[in-house]
Amino acid sequence: MASPTTEAYHRDAYKMVSWLVSKYGPDLPAQKVSVDDLKEFVEALNKLGIGTRTQARLISGIRSFFQYLVLSNVINENPADILEAPKIGRKLPEVLTVEEIDKIIAAIDLSHPQGQRNKAMLETLYSCGLRVSELTDLKISNLYFNEGFIRVVGKGSKERLVPISYRAIREIELYVIDRNHLEPDADNEDILFLNRRSRKLSRVMIFTIIKDLARKSGITKNISPHTFRHSFATHLVEGGADLRAVQMMLGHESIQTTEIYTHLDRDYLYSTILEFHPRA
Repeated sequence: MASPTTEAYHRDAYKMVSWLVSKYGPDLPAQKVSVDDLKEFVEALNKLGIGTRTQARLISGIRSFFQYLVLSNVINENPADILEAPKIGRKLPEVLTVEEIDKIIAAIDLSHPQGQRNKAMLETLYSCGLRVSELTDLKISNLYFNEGFIRVVGKGSKERLVPISYRAIREIELYVIDRNHLEPDADNEDILFLNRRSRKLSRVMIFTIIKDLARKSGITKNISPHTFRHSFATHLVEGGADLRAVQMMLGHESIQTTEIYTHLDRDYLYSTILEFHPRA
């Protein structure tokens, strides 16, 4: 099954081919496609009001498409090599305050059969800064509570050890009491967080749980499971954590990805000065 990124690239290549066919007809050989044609295609996208991020992804997909043709000896050179992508401003993610996170967790109904599970999940998301897929894939055999760590399998099946708070450990241990009454099959018996049918939770279900809790707690920010990861990293940086340590805990391949949280920290400092400095 193709990944969402691969499927997006396929759609983008199809859009480009459809546009070329509409302009030149179905008999245009790939060798005749020029960078000017591709620039005209991108300009047409721009006139349609397609955002810069989507345009950048389209151009990346086009480059990959023509590079494949080069490697397959269909064409001699990639006409998209000098095609410029629009500049994208780095969008800062939404972040929750500690008080807002506490309000969301306090909105969980612990009398509900899945209440303790949901509380354990949210404490783990925030305590460890996990991606939602890392949370759904978390295994009981990868919990090392005596050492204060969990083993996380991230992107590209890369593993990392992440510290886990005593609070998250306590909520997981309380949840495990309920989980012991479930009867998962062989594929799910080592998965920590299960649905009421004793199967692994879906990403969509966790998204729905968090949206519902945000609504109940009066949080109007547009949040998702990833918001807990952003909040985890932002609060660490605000507290003075070393950026390399944050990078390791998040499982970022590049330190540049982690550096977005230094921008968040600067924004926080700037807004604090504006609010409290007598010359602001």
